Amino acid sequence: MGSDNTVSPESVARVKEAQQAAQQPGSDGDGGTHRHHASEIGTVALTMGALGVVYGDIGTSPLYSMKEAFTEKSHVMAVDMINVYGICSLAFWSLIIIISFKYLFFVMRADNSGEGGILALTALVLPREHRRVARAGALVALGVFGTALLYGDGVITPAISVLSAVEGLENVSSSFESWVVPIAIAIITGLFLVQKRGTGAVGKVFGPIMLVWFATIALLGLSHIVNHPEIIQSVNPYHAVRYFTHEPLKAFLSLGSIFLVVTGGEALYADMGHFGRKPIAIGWYVLVLPSLLLNYWGQGAFLLDHPEEVESVFFNMVPDPFLLPVVLLATCATIIASQALISGVFSLTHQAVQLDYLPRIAIRHTSSRHFGQIYVPLVNWLLMTACIGLVIGFQTSSNLAAAYGIAVTLTMAITTLIFYRVLTDRWEWKRWKARALCAPLLVIESGFLGANIVKIPHGGWFALLVGIVLMVQMQTWRRGRALVADRIHRGEQDLEPFLDDTEDISRVAGTAVFMFKDLGKTPPALVNNLRHNKVLHRTTLIVSVDTDDRPRVPFAERYAVKKVAPGVFQVQLEFGFMEDPNVPATLAAIDHPGLYYDEDDVTYFIGHESIVAGKVPGMHPLAEQLFVLLNRGADSAVRFFNLPTDRVFEVGSRVEI
Repeated sequence: MGSDNTVSPESVARVKEAQQAAQQPGSDGDGGTHRHHASEIGTVALTMGALGVVYGDIGTSPLYSMKEAFTEKSHVMAVDMINVYGICSLAFWSLIIIISFKYLFFVMRADNSGEGGILALTALVLPREHRRVARAGALVALGVFGTALLYGDGVITPAISVLSAVEGLENVSSSFESWVVPIAIAIITGLFLVQKRGTGAVGKVFGPIMLVWFATIALLGLSHIVNHPEIIQSVNPYHAVRYFTHEPLKAFLSLGSIFLVVTGGEALYADMGHFGRKPIAIGWYVLVLPSLLLNYWGQGAFLLDHPEEVESVFFNMVPDPFLLPVVLLATCATIIASQALISGVFSLTHQAVQLDYLPRIAIRHTSSRHFGQIYVPLVNWLLMTACIGLVIGFQTSSNLAAAYGIAVTLTMAITTLIFYRVLTDRWEWKRWKARALCAPLLVIESGFLGANIVKIPHGGWFALLVGIVLMVQMQTWRRGRALVADRIHRGEQDLEPFLDDTEDISRVAGTAVFMFKDLGKTPPALVNNLRHNKVLHRTTLIVSVDTDDRPRVPFAERYAVKKVAPGVFQVQLEFGFMEDPNVPATLAAIDHPGLYYDEDDVTYFIGHESIVAGKVPGMHPLAEQLFVLLNRGADSAVRFFNLPTDRVFEVGSRVEI
């Protein structure tokens, strides 16, 4: 959000452009926000961008996933032909079933006005009828929990990715061993320090770097496949079945590590709004999937000849003259993977704030052209602190792998459950048909989840703790806000009868904007202004701002104006949960008879509630204290609505919950 909180000509122009775009024949109806269409930008450019953002996480999984499948402490596997073929087979089918089939072919079709991600998916199952509220409420709670778990993923991914790449220096020289952790911390610190500058300039080189990365891992794998071309036979699921019958318990537990090959799958769906489904799918099938498969098969072929080198199988595959360049390239790739997760957490936070699951916090837009490029200072520093703490606490990528996976597995399973409701409620599939699709997926994901449960004592507890803490915080904030609204509503006066008694009130020049949630009721700030100043502005706007369950709202649908008295208007503004609620710019762009909005002569009145915990029934005392604490730390409504700070009057009130 703008730091100066002014109504710049550029911001008004953007709103007016959205209005014109929404009125164009054939418009997609969202004010031109779907800039990802191939006809406007070009499929090739968008595919390249998707390589740099969407596939960073899953693209760096070969650094550690195959190694962990053999060496994770809970299931140390012998490096023999049965296990190598079995793990390669499971890696192949995991990528095909989870990524290609579930996400690309089905889930990514469940877009919310072009946007993806678990919050956008959850919004699709919000009840349309009152009788469905309880059922949808449980799924919404699941969606919120899945969202909270992604924060845990956002903390662990930069730590494990950067550590796994820097550990390659140990293969260059043993003298680097003591420098791995300090170098990783330095890289992570630098990564978070540059976030405030935005990712626009850096993003231009992300795609080409990842293109080089995928080409490198493909060639690296191919160079070893030629020695054992029969490794490609692992696509036969017979080898996976044989793997499980060979050592059933260890094979089952290894699923927790094999799952690492698909971590980053949620990013395909979450970042769909930035690039569109088609460019993401092209990038996957043309480059990413072939490169990953070639590298996993190449690692398998390498292990058949060098079973003793499993501890650092990826870097041991690299010829010595190319080792240092590949380590540096891997480090760049992991930085890009980390950036994608950090940006995703920023976007997730923005959505949660707009949907009123988190308190208002400072959010800064870092680009005037691209809406999705935002910076959230508080989240940035919390993530940095947590990532550095993980690197110091776990020391190695192998130790961190024990903490990685369970949060993503849970999120994927939750996505399947919510997608089932989308199939039955939105797409009107027969229940048996929806179950036939979702049940096998849920069984597979439950197997991955069961194997990951053993990781909880060894670090998996961290991701779950992050998810549970954020889940409690989100639900507490949501419940507390509802209670505050209920307390404020008591004793409110209807607006029109109240204005009937103000016919003799003196009018003064200018415009007054009263920010108030409940249209039809009288804002307390308006009551106090009349009581103390005995005047009413010539133009008085009572403005309510709502967040829609769509990501973006067309300008034609963004406002509704009703005249309730001479010079007095009620204005209902609707913003999508991915939009910046710039109230001044939107009001300045409204064209309505009799409504004169002079942005140079306007005063904004907002309420400021001081929340205190009391004995009034409604919340558990501990939850009350948490809500009061969250409310005190919430960012100002002035900043949230982009109001000019020098033209705002705040009217305070005390609310007991």
